[in-house]
Amino acid sequence: SRERRRVQARLDRSLSGARRALKGLRFISRATGSTEATALWGAVEERFDALSRDGLLARDDFGDCIGMVDSKEFAVGIFDALARRRRQNLQRVTKEELRDFWLQISDQSFDARLQIFFDMVDTNVDGRITREEVQELIVLSASANKLSKLKEQAEEYALLIMEELDPEGLGYIELWQLEALLLQRDAYMSYSRPLSSGSGSAAQWSQDIGDGGAQEKPATTAAPGRGRWQRWSPRRAAGRARVAAEENWRRAWVLALWVAAMAALFAWRFAQYRRSVAFEVMGYCLPTAKGAAETLKLNMALVLLPVCRITLTRLRSSWARFLVPLDDCIAFHKVIAMAIAAGICLHAGNHLACDFPRLIASSPGEYRPLAGFFGEERPTYRSLLSGVVGVTGVVMVVLMAVSFTLAARPLRRAPTRTRLPSPLGHLAGFNAFWYSHHLLVVVYLLLLVHGWFIFLVTKWYQRTTWMYIAVPFALHVGERTLRALRSKAYAAKILKVCLLPGNVLTITMSKPYGFRYRSGQYVFLQCPTISPFEWHPFSITSAPGDDYISVHIQTRGDWTQELKHIFVENYFSPCLPSRASFGELGMPEQKSPPRLLVDGPYGAPAQDFRNYDVLLLVGLGIGATPFISILRDLLNNIKLADELMDLSMETSRSEDSSNTFSVSTASSNKRRAYRTSRAHFYWVTREPGSFEWFKSVMDEVAEMDKKGVIELHNYLTSVYEERDARTTLLSMVQALNHAKNGIDIVSGTRVRTHFARPNWREEFTRISAKHPGSTVGVFYCGKPTLAKELKKLSLEMSRKTMTRFHFHKEYF
Repeated sequence: SRERRRVQARLDRSLSGARRALKGLRFISRATGSTEATALWGAVEERFDALSRDGLLARDDFGDCIGMVDSKEFAVGIFDALARRRRQNLQRVTKEELRDFWLQISDQSFDARLQIFFDMVDTNVDGRITREEVQELIVLSASANKLSKLKEQAEEYALLIMEELDPEGLGYIELWQLEALLLQRDAYMSYSRPLSSGSGSAAQWSQDIGDGGAQEKPATTAAPGRGRWQRWSPRRAAGRARVAAEENWRRAWVLALWVAAMAALFAWRFAQYRRSVAFEVMGYCLPTAKGAAETLKLNMALVLLPVCRITLTRLRSSWARFLVPLDDCIAFHKVIAMAIAAGICLHAGNHLACDFPRLIASSPGEYRPLAGFFGEERPTYRSLLSGVVGVTGVVMVVLMAVSFTLAARPLRRAPTRTRLPSPLGHLAGFNAFWYSHHLLVVVYLLLLVHGWFIFLVTKWYQRTTWMYIAVPFALHVGERTLRALRSKAYAAKILKVCLLPGNVLTITMSKPYGFRYRSGQYVFLQCPTISPFEWHPFSITSAPGDDYISVHIQTRGDWTQELKHIFVENYFSPCLPSRASFGELGMPEQKSPPRLLVDGPYGAPAQDFRNYDVLLLVGLGIGATPFISILRDLLNNIKLADELMDLSMETSRSEDSSNTFSVSTASSNKRRAYRTSRAHFYWVTREPGSFEWFKSVMDEVAEMDKKGVIELHNYLTSVYEERDARTTLLSMVQALNHAKNGIDIVSGTRVRTHFARPNWREEFTRISAKHPGSTVGVFYCGKPTLAKELKKLSLEMSRKTMTRFHFHKEYF
C-alpha cells in the first residue's frame, strides 16, 4: 500500500506544485535566486568577522550570523542538519565551512531545500522520521514563533501527521511522504473550506500560493519617482483630482469658511484701529494685536464645539453628517488650538514688545489723545502689566501654555512617570493631560474679565468677547452638567468580569433603563472607588439588541491598572492566573463589585457602517473592539432573517396567515433595513492569546453565517510569514487539523489564522474585484501607522477600479 502511494505521489508531482512548495521553504529572507544569495553573503561575512573567535564561528552564534536573530534554536537545528551531512559533530565552523552552509540553505532547488528540511527532522540520519522527531521539530518551530500553546500540544499534532502519512502504522515516514504533505497543503485547506467562516480567506490563501509565481513576481519598475512622471496623463490626473475632491470636499469647505472668517475679522479689526487716534502713537503694532485678538475670540468659541460630544452624536444621525466631516472633529479641535497658539503669540507679542514700549516712550503731546483711556499720567510698563488686563492676560498665557504642552502627543501618550525625572514625572501621561485641560475653565472666566476691561474701548457693545463665547460655553457647560446627571442615572450593575490573556478585562454590565446605542459607539466609564473625577472612553462590544452592555479594557495606564488590581485582589480566584472570571455564581457573597458609572453613548466613525454596501473592518489589537459590536449586530440580523424565513415557511400553508405575515414582515424589514450585504473583518494582533477575547463571537459567526455574509481574517504578526521555513511545518499542521477537525491550532476557533501581516494591496484588489460598482466603507481602529497606508489604498483603488472605498479611522 505504501509503495503504491509512493508511485502515485511521483506521478502527481508537477512543476507548479514544486514551485508552490518552494515558496514555503525559505531559509533566508525573501531571496531565492543565486544572485540575491550572493549579495546577501557580504552581510553574513561581515557578521562572521564580528562574531568569530580565532577564525571560528560558534554553533550558538550561527543564527545571529545568517540573520535568524530571533530564532536561534531553529538556526541551531539547521546547523546540526548540515553538519550531519558531513558526518561530523561540529561545534564551530570556519568561514569556508560557513560559506558551504550558506550555499546549501540559499539553494533555489526545491529538492535541495526539502532535503535540508527532512534532515532537520531526521536527527538519527536513518532516512526515516518517527513521531518523536516530528514532535521535536514542531516544538522547535513553535518556539521560534513564540507559540507556547502549540508546544504543549506538539505530541497531539505529531500524532495527527503520522495518522495521515502513515496509515499502515509502520511508525515512520519518509522523504517522499513529507513532500506529498507539503504539495497537498492547498488540498487540505480546500477540504476545510466549508467548516470556516473565514472560507473566503482560506480560498484566497490557496489561490495566493497557487498563483504565487504571478503575484510575487516584481513588476518591471524603474525609479519610483521617474515611473510616476512617465505614467502621468491628463486623464489620470483628472481621475486623481476627482477622487480627492470626493474624499475631501467636506473638509475643504469647512476649512475655507473658517480661514475666510478669521481673515475677515482680522481685516475688519485691523482697519478699525488703523483709523484710530491710538495708531499715531502705537503704529501698526496696535491693529495687528487687535486683529489677532478678534481671531482669538472666534477660535476660543469654536474650539469648544468639536468636544461637545452629545451634540456631535446627535448630528451623526442627522443630515449634517453629509455636509460636515464629523470624523475629523478632534483633528479640527487641534487645528483650532494651533491657531489659538499663533494668535496668542501675535497678540501678546505685539502688545508686550511693540505697542506698550511705544506708548510708554510717547511724548506728552502724543499721549494727550489717549489720556481718556489710560489716565492723565502716562503709564509705566509695570502698571500696564499689574492692571486687570495685564494680570488676566499673563495668567491666561501661562495656563494655556501648560495645557497645550501637556496635550502634546509625546507627553499625553507617555507612560506615567517614566519619561521625565522625578518630580517632573507627574507631568507625563493621560492624567496630566486630563487635569491640565480642565485649567481652561479658569482661562475662559479670565477671558471674560480680560475682554471686559480691555484698553481703548468705552462702550459696552464694543466689548465683544462675551458675544463670541457665550453660546459655545453655555452649550459645553450644559453638556457637562447633563452628563453628570445622566451618569448617576446610568449606574450599571456588574454582571460578569473576566480577566483574559494580554491583560484585558471584559466587563459585562446590566443595560440601564432607556440606554440606547448603535454598534460602533463608545461610552465613558467612571469608577468612584478609583477617582470621582476621571472618565475613560471604551468601545461597546455588545450588540444593540443585547440586554446587557459589555466592554473590553486593556490595562495600560494608571486607571485601568488600578481597576484590574481591584478585581484581581478582591474577586478573582488565585488558582486561575491566565483566565479568571466571576459571575453570579462565582462571586463571593460577602463582597460586592465596585460601582461603575456609565456616560454615553457617544458617536464614532464606525456607527455609520449601515451606509455602505460592503464593510472592510480593520482592527489592530484591542482596536477590534468597535467592530465586534458591528459583527454581533450583523449576526443578530442574520438570526432574525433565519427566524423570519422559518416563520414564513410555517405560515405559508394558510393564505390568511400568509397575508398577515407579509405585512408584518415588510414593516419589520423596513425597521431593520440593512444596506450592508457583505463584511470583511481583519484582525491583526501580535499576541496569540488575543484570540481568546472574542472567541465566542467568531465561533458563533462560523456556525450561523451559512451564506458567507461575514468573512473573518485573523493575522498573527509575531509569527514568521507562511512561506518561511520556520512556519512550514506549522502551516502543514494547521491545514491538516483544520481539514479534519475544523479548528485552528493558533486561535482555537473555526477561523483560520494567517501568519505575518496582510498584503493590503492584494486584499483591496480582491475586494474590489469581488464587489464591482459597490461602495465599501473602510473602518480602521488602531495606531496611526497603518492608517496612512489604508487611506492611500482607498484613494488609489477608488481611482483605478469601479469600486468606491471610503476611509474612516479612529485611534486608541
